[in-house]
Amino acid sequence: MKTITKLWIGIVVLIILSPLGLILPEQFKARSAWGEWGTEEMQKLVGYIPRGLEKLSSIWNAPIPDYAFKGWEEKRLLHLSFAYIVSALVGIGIITFIMIGIGKLLAKKGD
Repeated sequence: MKTITKLWIGIVVLIILSPLGLILPEQFKARSAWGEWGTEEMQKLVGYIPRGLEKLSSIWNAPIPDYAFKGWEEKRLLHLSFAYIVSALVGIGIITFIMIGIGKLLAKKGD
């Protein structure tokens, strides 16, 4: 089996497993993952919002916040798992497209 085929099989397995980050905390009644806190959760955890975090939080808004589609935030776990998988596919698709483009640019320069 070619190395690239093994790579894509590994990526597909990771895509399928991506909802575990949603399912396991739900099953074990855990809070959000370490370091994935927004300003509201940081306020609850430490009692204040660090100035740098507060300033930077308004600069970037995620294209698919919480890995869910708009209006799906309160949907059931099955719907949210599907949204996680779609988010993974979109992210991998964008990265693959960019990497292929960079590869083609660099290949042209090498000729």
